[in-house]
Amino acid sequence: MLWVKSFHIVFVASWFAGLFYLPRIFVNLAMVPADSTAERARLLLMARKLMRFTTLLAVPAVGLGLWLWIGYGIGWGPGNGWMHAKLLLVVLVLGYHHVCGRLLRKFEAGVASRGHVWFRWFNEAPVLMLVAIVVLVVVKPF
Repeated sequence: MLWVKSFHIVFVASWFAGLFYLPRIFVNLAMVPADSTAERARLLLMARKLMRFTTLLAVPAVGLGLWLWIGYGIGWGPGNGWMHAKLLLVVLVLGYHHVCGRLLRKFEAGVASRGHVWFRWFNEAPVLMLVAIVVLVVVKPF
């Protein structure tokens, strides 16, 4: 079980690193002047590659987490309300990941309508979710 848990942590940390940086690229894309096609193309290439890589990291992170939860029974039984809250947050993180993909497609199509300030705030969401998840897992408040 410790091997599964170790690799789960590694993949989750790597997945979140991508979720921290991808919206930062969106901030830069939102600030690119209209006449700067080379800069826009470079940022879009970076965002596409990071989105692909982040998605590949999310799959084993979720799979190993399910293995720990279902296979080893972590979080089952009375006194494990923290796990329900954590799973809800994981669903929100997956939703955030999906929204990042949709935003990337809008940038690629040239129809992104949000400004860089909105993306700066959007960039903070995964940090807050990660903090909440770590606190739930370590402290197990309920």
